[in-house]
Amino acid sequence: MSTAQGARARARTEVTVAIKDAARRQLAAEGAAKLSLRAVARELGMVSSAVYRYFPSRDDLLTALIIDAYDSLGEAAEVAEAAEAARVKAGKAPGPVRRWTAVCEAVRGWGLGHPHEYALIYGSPVPGYAAPETTVPAAARVGLLLVGIVRDAHRGPGLADLPLPAELRPEAERMAADLAPDLPPEAAVALVAAWAELFGLVGFELFGQFHRVVEDRETFFRHAAVRLAGSVGLVRP
Repeated sequence: MSTAQGARARARTEVTVAIKDAARRQLAAEGAAKLSLRAVARELGMVSSAVYRYFPSRDDLLTALIIDAYDSLGEAAEVAEAAEAARVKAGKAPGPVRRWTAVCEAVRGWGLGHPHEYALIYGSPVPGYAAPETTVPAAARVGLLLVGIVRDAHRGPGLADLPLPAELRPEAERMAADLAPDLPPEAAVALVAAWAELFGLVGFELFGQFHRVVEDRETFFRHAAVRLAGSVGLVRP
């Protein structure tokens, strides 16, 4: 790459970052439904046609913000899990339950630190917007991390018995085939339920549903995360 090409690439990266940062400020002030490329352009002192060269539509900008949010959340969870996995390997932590709760606590910590981005990916749908398939790999990062913890436990110390009503078995087998063919159907059902409960717990805290209900929210969440670990069959050694 020539010096001129490198300079142009850096400039494009810098402008892209500035546009997304301005859009995140809009999310915080107005919400995702009111995100506007023209408003972003005004804030940055750019003509709107210049912004459209970077993001052809509002939906393209929303998609970029959504992928960034999912990736940021996924990275936070993966870093926390890797640290606990290293402690487990060194014999300094109690195994899969602690890896699981580390991921849960990282999700909560990220949500508390990025409430508007959390609302973008786990709040109300944005009217008129449908997320494309390109968001799926980033969105799956936390879920795949939780599946990996359960898989390791299944291959190693084993999972506790998980009840499964007979009428749910066909759906459980379908879910297992799609999500984790190497896990028992009971575990697949439990994982999907725990995944939904995890993000529901964080959403309740962020969006005010715990007001005057739960005061010591950190302790409450930690207890709930351990219960979720048990719900997917993880057992303390």
